[in-house]
Amino acid sequence: QVELVESGGGLVQAGESVRLSCRVSGLIFSIYVMEWYRQAPGKRRELVAGITGRGRINYADFVRGRHTISRDNLKSEVYLEINGLEPEDTAVYYCHPGGSSYWGQGTQVTVSS
Repeated sequence: QVELVESGGGLVQAGESVRLSCRVSGLIFSIYVMEWYRQAPGKRRELVAGITGRGRINYADFVRGRHTISRDNLKSEVYLEINGLEPEDTAVYYCHPGGSSYWGQGTQVTVSS
């Protein structure tokens, strides 16, 4: 059974940083491109960043150097660090094995100004 558990979100002040984590079980983690998505209130879910098993990284066009994706294949975990948080970063953040149908419950990030 595949399970994805996101954590690390919360209520933060603008300008602060968060480090989101996603622990994956039930699949061969290292062969998947791992992606982070976000869904803001009233908007559709959108890709933030992806990282291959070997560490090749792609970011969405709207990412302006404040986001860093990383992974630890030994721990089957993927991370997303966001620095200089802005109210526009408020969203539920999800990790997702690329090309799969698996999703976690997400972790809420709320940025107050």
